[in-house]
Amino acid sequence: MISVVIPTYNRATLLQRAVESVLKQKVKQKRPDPFLEIVVVDDGSTDETRKIITGKPLKYFYQSNRGPAAARNLGIGRASGQLIAFLDSDDEWMPGKLAAQLRFFEENPDSLICQTEEIWIRNGRRVNPMKKHKKFGGWIFEKCLPLCIVSPSAVMMRREFFDGVGLFDESLPACEDYDLWLRASARFPIGLIETPYVIKYGGHADQRSREFPVMDRFRIQSIRKILNSNLLTPPQREAALRELKKKCEIVTKGVIKRGKLEEAQSYDHQTLPA
Repeated sequence: MISVVIPTYNRATLLQRAVESVLKQKVKQKRPDPFLEIVVVDDGSTDETRKIITGKPLKYFYQSNRGPAAARNLGIGRASGQLIAFLDSDDEWMPGKLAAQLRFFEENPDSLICQTEEIWIRNGRRVNPMKKHKKFGGWIFEKCLPLCIVSPSAVMMRREFFDGVGLFDESLPACEDYDLWLRASARFPIGLIETPYVIKYGGHADQRSREFPVMDRFRIQSIRKILNSNLLTPPQREAALRELKKKCEIVTKGVIKRGKLEEAQSYDHQTLPA
């Protein structure tokens, strides 16, 4: 069975589109067993989210507002499938997404995770991702350091993926996915299906990048954490140290510009791991 975990918060108008895109997925089966379950985790919504999903063939769980990391972790814990996929409630899947990833795992039985390419829609218009957002497959730890190039809405993983990597870090209010992909890409390759099967929407007012404009401060936390984990190979460690220094310099300049000198000093001290 494939479990699709959809975390949501006050997105009743968008959630229905996401759920319908999952229900439209078709997979050729060798057995008549149900192959799909949808797990919606409502992270404390105060809109009509519960009403929107009433009557849909899915599992619904409600928790007080704790952020996307906690919502995804709850969904993982309640999921029954051997394969787990995520879908952000403001995105949607194109037909054939699950079938393509199932084929990938059948052809690559040792792989634990893969993602697909995606189409970007910003403010209602299709845009081309910048070069820095380009996706790669294989051993991509160094390419994951600058920013998140693995999309939650595009991944599928075997359940044992979490046995080795752990869950999302609930202490991070943002970049919790970046943190998880760093831990994963340092351990094993991440597969890439080069066909776009995800429509990723952006530009709306409730995106977390608007709430947390300086994302690099959370990425700095993640890099420091993985440097202190004794997990990295010497080349990976060197690459992480270079990126940590670069991000600390960027954030330091920004906080000095805003007059926050004490905060700037703290980032200066973070150029090396504890």
